[in-house]
Amino acid sequence: MTEWLTREQALERLNVRPQTLYAYVSRGRIGMKPDDADPRRSQYRADDIAALAKRRDRGRSPRAIAESAIAWGEPAIATSISTVLHGRLVYRGRDAVELSATATLEETAELLWAASERPVSFASLTPSAARQSGTPTAFARLSALAAEGWPSLGRRPAMLQQDGAAATSALATAFGATPGSEPVHDRLAQGWSVDTAGARLIRKALVLLADHELNASTFAARVAASTGAPIAACLLAGLATLTGPRHGGAGAAAIALVEDAERLGPDEAIARWLAHDRPLPSFGHPLYPEGDPRAEALFSDFRIDDGLLRLRKAVLAATGLHPNIDFALAAMTRGLRLPADAPFRLFALGRSVGWTAHAVEQVTSNKLIRPRARYDGPTG
Repeated sequence: MTEWLTREQALERLNVRPQTLYAYVSRGRIGMKPDDADPRRSQYRADDIAALAKRRDRGRSPRAIAESAIAWGEPAIATSISTVLHGRLVYRGRDAVELSATATLEETAELLWAASERPVSFASLTPSAARQSGTPTAFARLSALAAEGWPSLGRRPAMLQQDGAAATSALATAFGATPGSEPVHDRLAQGWSVDTAGARLIRKALVLLADHELNASTFAARVAASTGAPIAACLLAGLATLTGPRHGGAGAAAIALVEDAERLGPDEAIARWLAHDRPLPSFGHPLYPEGDPRAEALFSDFRIDDGLLRLRKAVLAATGLHPNIDFALAAMTRGLRLPADAPFRLFALGRSVGWTAHAVEQVTSNKLIRPRARYDGPTG
């Protein structure tokens, strides 16, 4: 009979941080299943852990360590901005879920940017010239700012933060926020014709999305910043990376799964997705095997409809996976009747604050990000 270990036992035998354990699970190197006694917790296959520990004890070359750090491996860049610790998202020592109960995106930017000279504002008093809002408009606005922006090297952090605020303001109006000096969540709610309760939910989502350690789009923004690119160009690099279906595009896939579940029934929809070797979008997260606290924080403020509730239960029963932030954004979009691409808009707008924080941190470190490639092609 297969032996299964608790998370604490697995961490002790491997002598690694929780993030590393979750990375091994995401890469299929350690089997995981829900705890029969408590489905909210997970258990880990002991044989996989023993084999992994044995291989690791034989020693690893620096080259192998560097390669593994690229994809869900050990931390590769030092940062004081955010981390995931014991299943909690932390912003500069503050619990992000607790912060999201009251904070605005502007206040979150002040925290993540360590801004002390002046309050952060994303005000935009100029009416939008574009008749339509959305991702194409966001790219156009950010591209214009990037083309006109000053290089970031040799400038004070406060000046770089001002550039980031201007870029975030441009994104907000491009995504549908009305002109004004009110907090950006209120202006976005006005542009989307959402009531006060909906505005509070948008505010909370933006705060929870503001940063998430060294994700793909943030890494892209840091690479751009390491070259001295303008801050708007760093955000443009992040936005381009976010469009991928494995990152910010997961929200659209989540809505597609929801629609399949409504048409076919949850069990049949799940079976079809899995039969085509497609992971279920918006469920599971390598850093949160016990459940994404960002999603749970949003669920606490609104009731998801019965169809989504049935899908959530069916996925847990079939796979042991909990919903992540993408599922919560899809549920918000349906519940508030937001634009179809609202999950991406919310993701990009909230994360622009984190991109700015990481870009400024990278610039001030004065280090170029330039890893070497391991060539495995012909030599002549």
